[in-house]
Amino acid sequence: MLAQQKVALEALIKEALSSIGVEDAPVTLERPKSPEHGDVACTTAMQLARQLKKNPREIAASLVEALKQNPKTESLVSSIEIAGPGFINLRIQQSAHHDVVRQILREGADFGRSNAGEGKRILLEFVSANPTGPLHLGHARQGALGDVLANIFASQGYGVEREFYYNDAGVQIGNLALSVQIRCRQLQGEAVELPENAYHGEYILSIAKDFLAKKPVHAHSGETIESTGDASDTDLVRRYAVAYLRNEQDDDLQALGVRFDNFFLESSLYSRGLVRDAVDAMIASGNTYEADGALWLRTTAFDDLGNGLKDDKDRVMQKADGTFTYFVPDVAYHLNKWGRGFDKAINIQGTDHHGTIARVRAGLQAVSGVKNLNIPKLFPEYILHKMLSVVKDGEPVKMSKRSGNYVTLRDLVDWAGRDAARYFLVARKADAEFVFDVTLAQQKSDENPVYYVQYAHARISSVFAGAAAKGWNVPSEAELADADLSALSSEAALSLIGTLVEFPAALAQAARDQAPHILCYYLKDLAASIHAFYNAERVLVEDEKERTARLALLAAARRVLKNGLTLLGISAPDLMERREESEGPAA
Repeated sequence: MLAQQKVALEALIKEALSSIGVEDAPVTLERPKSPEHGDVACTTAMQLARQLKKNPREIAASLVEALKQNPKTESLVSSIEIAGPGFINLRIQQSAHHDVVRQILREGADFGRSNAGEGKRILLEFVSANPTGPLHLGHARQGALGDVLANIFASQGYGVEREFYYNDAGVQIGNLALSVQIRCRQLQGEAVELPENAYHGEYILSIAKDFLAKKPVHAHSGETIESTGDASDTDLVRRYAVAYLRNEQDDDLQALGVRFDNFFLESSLYSRGLVRDAVDAMIASGNTYEADGALWLRTTAFDDLGNGLKDDKDRVMQKADGTFTYFVPDVAYHLNKWGRGFDKAINIQGTDHHGTIARVRAGLQAVSGVKNLNIPKLFPEYILHKMLSVVKDGEPVKMSKRSGNYVTLRDLVDWAGRDAARYFLVARKADAEFVFDVTLAQQKSDENPVYYVQYAHARISSVFAGAAAKGWNVPSEAELADADLSALSSEAALSLIGTLVEFPAALAQAARDQAPHILCYYLKDLAASIHAFYNAERVLVEDEKERTARLALLAAARRVLKNGLTLLGISAPDLMERREESEGPAA
């Protein structure tokens, strides 16, 4: 039910509770799994059984009687029944169902949106790859999860910024430059081998060829890096290779439909003195000590780093050779995030980053005390995803020539297409492992979930096209919102409306739980309801009143589908290849 209907029904039940002498009891409403049990189920009677020391059915009977005695009930509820151990099942008046259709058509693209997060700012950091090679499947999953979650947060009124953190400092960048230099020497005829720890993908050879050909690279920052063709110039090779790969990564992310608002360079943490400042503050906190020639952070001194998290041992901050371990710049980076005024920072990373959480939060808490920053223990939050594997034609796919030893993000998009890739990558909980079946993603059948959902949208559009082809008036959404909808009384129609009404709640839950897969589940259920209505009801009938009412319902369903698919970053096509099946009454 719509939010205002839910509020009205909750108020009615609270009045009924008050009439039997119960005040301030929580009212729990849920949608029954089976439509035959009504539109709404209330479990309050069962929850009160222990408190009132009564049989829950007896409590339910008293509540039902009180509801029936209230004259306001009749305007919202058409029937009330007691079922099972004490469920109160209610059916909503048809006029209230019709109001759902009208609201969807009137709100259009805004239906499902809310202002729950108004005034709150969230920084989402995801992908954050080393600029040393093509993006892999983990980056693909992060990219889709982050982009869709940002869309969902924005739909609920939050101010969201998407950030990519470039790990452009450290040993791996030097290794990249060395790999390109060796390939350049090979291309110039030298008999030299790539060491085992070098980067071996085909992309290194491409960089070397372009460097020797003196092709310029236009860096993301706007700087153009000209090549002299001198492979002995290590600094130039390094800057050229990093810019080259950043451009490739940007192209791959665009192919997946992922965008960012900010790009943050790890190297800037050093050049701006932010790492040194963070280290000095951790030392000043009294939580560091020296041992074995290294500087350590006493992370075990922090008993609760969010939800009872505690590190199992202290961590080295600065090694004997003077270099910092990788979590130290992370602490500096997150101090910068906090200083930018975000209410919440969320990092989307692989499960291999689990060990990072405690040490980063410990460093932040140490600095927070020194600088009086009041950083929450749960800053930053983490969404850790498991990896996925890929099968194609029933066989595992483990590598591509471009990368040298793994399947890339671009491979996935090229094989499955952007829409299927995005849907599949967010359709499971982040902490669940799954196999990406490329063959399934390419199928035009009900087994392919993204096709199934998109086909529901195309089916509705085909009905409207059919109406126009017959020469009938095809009203706009605004006109349909004012139409007579009394013909929408069948079980299939009311079931579809019952699914439509759940869209705002699904979005709110997806934002609250930071779980984009909830939206995928919802859209699949909605598509099933649309297909069921399509097969049960003929829409293009001669009776104009019935036809218009059913067109209104389909227009509302198409609108909700499009709103949901837009948040997933997936197209909502009006035309698609027909499935191999018989068409139902709506055709």
